[in-house]
Amino acid sequence: MKDLEKLLETKTPFLTDGGFETWLFFQQGFEAPEFAAIVLLDDEAARSAMRTYFDGFLRMAAAAESGFVLDTNTWRGCTSWGPKLNRSESEMLKLTENAVELAKEIRSGWTSRVSPILVNGVVGPAGDGYAPGKIPTIAETRELHRPQIETFSSSGVDMISAITMTNISEAIGITRVAIEARLPVVISFTVETDGRLPTGDALGDAITAVDEATGRAPIYYMVNCAHPNHFRDAIANGSEWVHRIGGVRANASRLSHAELDEAENLDDGNPVEFGQLHAELISLLPNLRVVGGCCGTDHRHVGCVSDHIHRKKVA
Repeated sequence: MKDLEKLLETKTPFLTDGGFETWLFFQQGFEAPEFAAIVLLDDEAARSAMRTYFDGFLRMAAAAESGFVLDTNTWRGCTSWGPKLNRSESEMLKLTENAVELAKEIRSGWTSRVSPILVNGVVGPAGDGYAPGKIPTIAETRELHRPQIETFSSSGVDMISAITMTNISEAIGITRVAIEARLPVVISFTVETDGRLPTGDALGDAITAVDEATGRAPIYYMVNCAHPNHFRDAIANGSEWVHRIGGVRANASRLSHAELDEAENLDDGNPVEFGQLHAELISLLPNLRVVGGCCGTDHRHVGCVSDHIHRKKVA
């Protein structure tokens, strides 16, 4: 818990990685159904690539003298994805265990150079990360996500983060299961080009609703999988809820989610501008704790963010 306390009390944001799936599939040429990189844990070449990927970001953290939040490769790890991935529930949970094990292996190689490093169990949506489709009830969400969250708890992660949440009820359900599992939980919403969730809810309303339904249980909130320009105004014009945002993992591209779904090539935007935009976000987010990237970003983008935030050149 001391490492988590350091994260929550830090005055200089920790680093995390970039767009893991887009890097793995578009830049490295690996393939998996449903964008489910978790199944590639069975592929030694992919596991080697994953180690190389995270080593690059940890090298930046070492140069910046920053802590690091090390994600597990489990965004498509909810057991509801099993049928589409031709995996049983037990096989899906074993992959989650393997992902935690890999993250711990990577951490062990860097603990003498980067401190602290928190292993973060990533929980993805039970449905599509861009379009909510049928929104699960809170009760349905609890049953959908409970197996993986309990697996994270028994595997010894430091915290979990629900990434690309498209709706309020799923965020509440995940938070309540995390409370039962005694795991610190982060909720990260994704927004459209208008700064609203795919359901149409305002970002501030979503954060407030989850806080009210869970007794402010999330240790902080994040915004991810959207370009900084998509949510800057919502934050700039926000009220007290802005203080609950502790992390940003933005997309490189200004394209909408619908446009990204149709894109055949990766839009990696402008890494230098990406870093500059984050320098502005810092001034709008007084409790920012973690920065990294999402779709289309890689070591270049996060390096530029670190240049601005940590004021050091990183290799």
